[in-house]
Amino acid sequence: MPVIHNLDQTTQRPIILTIARRARLLLMAVLLSACTHQPLAAATEARAWDDAQQLVLVTSAGWSSTHGELRRFERVAGAWTQVGDAMPVALGRSGSGWGVGLSDARTDGPVKREGDGRAPAGVFAIGTAFGYANSARTGLPYQAMTGNDWCIDVPDSAYYNRIIDRSAVRAPLLDQSSEPMRRDLHLDGDQRYREGFVIEHNLDGKVRRGGSCIFAHLWNDPQGTTAGCTAMSADSMDALLAWLDQRKHPVFVLLPTPQYLALKSSWNLPEISR
Repeated sequence: MPVIHNLDQTTQRPIILTIARRARLLLMAVLLSACTHQPLAAATEARAWDDAQQLVLVTSAGWSSTHGELRRFERVAGAWTQVGDAMPVALGRSGSGWGVGLSDARTDGPVKREGDGRAPAGVFAIGTAFGYANSARTGLPYQAMTGNDWCIDVPDSAYYNRIIDRSAVRAPLLDQSSEPMRRDLHLDGDQRYREGFVIEHNLDGKVRRGGSCIFAHLWNDPQGTTAGCTAMSADSMDALLAWLDQRKHPVFVLLPTPQYLALKSSWNLPEISR
């Protein structure tokens, strides 16, 4: 059998240095890959709202913040321009958490769940406007609500996270919903849903228990909170509804400020100016 001779230190040193150098290069490649993966993925993700010409941005101090600021932006010649000044808004009683929308699912923070009192964070399409009146001044499609219209917040229902007319639809569990769209008729004259629009979080309830019935609507009290919606004054809502235009593919973005700053560039989000 062959004899294996011991190598002296002079012979081993170049081999050891070569191995160490290769290990360092490999480590650097792994670190660079890790650093560039998320921005590249986020930039690709932003293509989901590339056609948006209007953007509603809500920012708050942190995940547990129950109040924030809303700003409107229009895309002019490819750049976002702020429209008007910031408006105060009320958020969920538990703050906010990552939701299900146009942006990819994330777990680097709280995740929205049914009944948790968090407003969903991320990027979402803006859906139908609604209210108690027969019509509204808005560029969104509008649905006048009746005493039979309910948003189904029961995860086991086939109509979870949909607004349905309970007089026309017959299905199990509908009577267990706690979300009448005419709160004034069912809840002692409550005016919170007198004007509002749908934030398309967890569209069609695709994530069971992922959260439901997320709207922008009026507040009763500036110091109050919501069950997960974004609430504002009647003046702010009137201005917002009149400005929103379905033809401009508007999106709704809600982020705590640290997440907004981290994602602003890769998500093509606007700069806050005032």
